[in-house]
Amino acid sequence: MKVNIEIDMTPEEARRVMGLPDLAPLQASVLAEVEKRMHAALDAADPEAMMKAWMTPGIQGWEAFNRLFREAARRSADPAPGTDTARAR
Repeated sequence: MKVNIEIDMTPEEARRVMGLPDLAPLQASVLAEVEKRMHAALDAADPEAMMKAWMTPGIQGWEAFNRLFREAARRSADPAPGTDTARAR
């Protein structure tokens, strides 16, 4: 035997039937506090300091990348002694 029961109710009605608390006021106050703190952080932020913090790792990465290629080019132009390329000279 198979029995299907369909109940048409809103989430608010389901919360009331199950005895769950209404968290909408709490959620609204938490979101208001988060928004207030985000605005305060943006107002206190120094654009120059933010750019330095964001760009420094990128610039250092490019410098390391360039050093890697310069070293690879130097080594390919001047192979280590004892390799086949060095003997052919």
